[in-house]
Amino acid sequence: MANRTDPLAKNIRGTNPQNLVEKILRSKIYQNTYWKEQCFGLTAETLVDKAMELDHLGGTFGGNRKPSPFICLVMKMLQIQPEKDIVVEFIKNEDYKYVRVLGAFYLRLTGTDIDVYRYLEPLYNDYRKLRRKLADGQYALTHVDEYIDELLTTDYSCDIALPRIKKRFLLEQNKTLEPRRSALEDDFEEEKDEDEDEPLATGLDDEHEKDYYRGGSPTRERDRDRRRDSHRYRDRDYDRDRDYDRDYDRERGRRDRDRDRDRDRHRLRDDKDYGRERDRERDRERDRRDRERGRRRSYSRSRSRSRDRKDREDDRRRKHARSSASPARDEPKKKEKKEKKEKKADGTDHPDPEIAEANRLRASLGLKPLNC
Repeated sequence: MANRTDPLAKNIRGTNPQNLVEKILRSKIYQNTYWKEQCFGLTAETLVDKAMELDHLGGTFGGNRKPSPFICLVMKMLQIQPEKDIVVEFIKNEDYKYVRVLGAFYLRLTGTDIDVYRYLEPLYNDYRKLRRKLADGQYALTHVDEYIDELLTTDYSCDIALPRIKKRFLLEQNKTLEPRRSALEDDFEEEKDEDEDEPLATGLDDEHEKDYYRGGSPTRERDRDRRRDSHRYRDRDYDRDRDYDRDYDRERGRRDRDRDRDRDRHRLRDDKDYGRERDRERDRERDRRDRERGRRRSYSRSRSRSRDRKDREDDRRRKHARSSASPARDEPKKKEKKEKKEKKADGTDHPDPEIAEANRLRASLGLKPLNC
C-alpha cells in the first residue's frame, strides 16, 4: 500500500508515473531505509521540508547500488504527483538550490517539451555549486547550469533514462516556442546605447548632429539591431544544436567502431584459445594412448617373463622329481638281486628238492650247504 501510486494521479506518457523509473531501481528504492522512514506519508506540502534538508544529488552508489535521498524524493513526487504550480515554485525557489534541482528533474521526467524548455532554460543563469554523489560513493563538484544542460542534452541522468524531447529549433520552426533570448542581450543593448550617446555628449558640431539624425530614428535603429541580434543568437543556437548532433553522431560512430574492434579482438582471442586448447587436448590424448600402450607392453612382457620363469621352475621340478624317484624304483631290484645271491649262497634254490631241503637244514644248523 505504501508503494502504490496515488489513485488520483494521471498517466504520464501513457503509463504509471512510477514506471518512468526502471524496475530494478524501483525495487531498491522500496527497500531503502530512507524511503521507509523519511518518505512514508509525505504529501506535496511536507515534501518541501524534506527537499530543504538535501545536501547533495545523485542516483545510486556503492557496491550494492544504494539509492540516494535525492532519487527517493523524485520517486515520491512521481508517486503523489504534485500539481504543476508546486513544481514551478520548486524551480523558481532561489534560496534552496537542491529544491530547484529536484523540481527541474521532476519536470524533465513528466513535463512536455515546451514546458521543459520554458522553465529549465532560465536556470542557465544559476551558477551556484552543487555536490554530486558518484557511483563509487565519492563526491564531485558541479554547478546548477551544468546539471540543467545535462538534463536538456543527455538521455540519462542519476541512473534514470530521461524521456526524449524534441530539438529546440524544430519547436521554433513550428512556432510553438519563441526564440531563446540570452541573458546577456540586455547588457549588449545597454553598451550599444552608451556608445550611441557618447558622440552627443562630446559636443559635436551641427553637421555631425544632422548627419546622425539624418541616418534614422534611434528607436528604429535599436529595433533593427535587436532583431539582428536575435537572429544572430538564433543562428548560434542552431549552430550549437547542429554541432552537438554532429559531435554526438561522430562519438556514437566512434563508440560503435571501438565496440566492433573489441568484439573482433575478443573473437580472435577466443579462436586462438580454442585452437590452443584443442591442440593441448590432442597432445594429452596422445600421451594417454602412449601410456596405455606402454602399460600393455610392459604387462605382456612381464607375463611372458613370468611364464618363462614358471616353465623353468616346472622343468626344474620335473628333473628333481625324476632324479629323486629313480633310486626308489631301483631299490627293489637290488634287493631281489641280493636275495637271489643270498639264496644262491645258501643252496636253498638248488633244483633238486632233496638237496635244497638238506641245505635248509644245514643252514639252520650253521653248516655249509651241499654243492652236489
